[in-house]
Amino acid sequence: MTSAEHTPWYRDGRLHFGVGIEDTFVPQERPGERAIDEYVLTEHDIRWHTDLALAREAGAEFVRWGVPWYRVQPEPARFDWSWLDRVFARFAELGIRPIVDLMHYGTPLWMPRQFDDADYPERVAEYSTRVAERYADTVSDYTPLNEPMIHALFSGEYAYWPPYLAGESGLVRMVDQLARGFALAQQGMAQVLGTRGTFVHVDAGMRFDGNMDVPEVRATVERLRHQVFLVEDLVTGRVDEEHPLRDMLARHGVDDEALAWYSANIVHPDVYGLNYYPRHSTELIETGVRHGGGFADPRPVRDDGTDGLFELLREGVGRYGTPVMISETCVTASVPEREAWLLESSAAVRRWRADGLNIVGYTWWPLFDMYEWTWRHSAAPREDHRLTMGLYELIETPGALERRETALVAAFRREAARSQNDPRTQETTAP
Repeated sequence: MTSAEHTPWYRDGRLHFGVGIEDTFVPQERPGERAIDEYVLTEHDIRWHTDLALAREAGAEFVRWGVPWYRVQPEPARFDWSWLDRVFARFAELGIRPIVDLMHYGTPLWMPRQFDDADYPERVAEYSTRVAERYADTVSDYTPLNEPMIHALFSGEYAYWPPYLAGESGLVRMVDQLARGFALAQQGMAQVLGTRGTFVHVDAGMRFDGNMDVPEVRATVERLRHQVFLVEDLVTGRVDEEHPLRDMLARHGVDDEALAWYSANIVHPDVYGLNYYPRHSTELIETGVRHGGGFADPRPVRDDGTDGLFELLREGVGRYGTPVMISETCVTASVPEREAWLLESSAAVRRWRADGLNIVGYTWWPLFDMYEWTWRHSAAPREDHRLTMGLYELIETPGALERRETALVAAFRREAARSQNDPRTQETTAP
């Protein structure tokens, strides 16, 4: 075996370009709330064969792509691999590397309390390990839990998604459950994959600011700036008695015994991924205003452009000591505005890499348009919720949802080709 075959992709010295396919799954329903499966909404569940070809045609080296757990394991003791087998065979046929999201919101319908089920951590670890075992010969890159703090907020503090917990106690309960499942899942997959496994930890690049001269605002901003990393800090063993959120955890049952468990079950990322959307990733905290979160009561936002992105990437490298990647980015806007962000942000990434920041990946999210999560709480048709984000636009036609190429495809292809032709391919080991 050659030395190149021993070198993980994230250490080959290049900037790798890829795309994502939106893969939110919340299959539970209740009055006024529809199940949401983005694969069904975008018809990717039936058009995956040609969709993956579109990613290849756009020049993507990798695709961040998620497994719908609730479909793969429809019953506690039964797995149905038939659809997944065909999809991963298509990835191999096209020569595209899948970076596989194993949990991108939503649990199977047979878990009555969802993330709050007592055995959720063991169940998600079993499922994740079974996936790794079945596809060990062809799939090696995994994200055990996408955006853990968004999970915790939406399901634990905002009562927006199942199991509809609320407040600080709900947030801590979800943080603990999600982090335990995260650690156990990665441990199980690592035992299967050995040194071939690559774990890309991904979280939302949330930034917070406000009038720091106001004590109430300053305290909230400082708490939120630590909170955004809380699940990752737990699984990587960074939460100790000196951690700024130690008291909050202790108030709701994450005691010394729990921290000892995390210290004994540490998992680390090979690559740390940030999801950054310049027009809403920076939230502004206001005096005397408590926002409920979700979509019903959002905070005001500020567009910090590439400056905000740089801060997050630099903090990721410094905090976890690993290479970083942009695991999601785009603007929801017209095609010219999207193209402008693609070119501006990719040019900035190249500058930062030249200055020594170890950025290994750039992901345009999504490959084609998606539908806003507000669809779940609406009775309106899906077109009313379409977000113009993709390299390809989704166009409603009789009997099909057409993928229509935009100018972004050619622009993305040029950026990806430029990176693939970069002669600087020496191994990079420094963070």
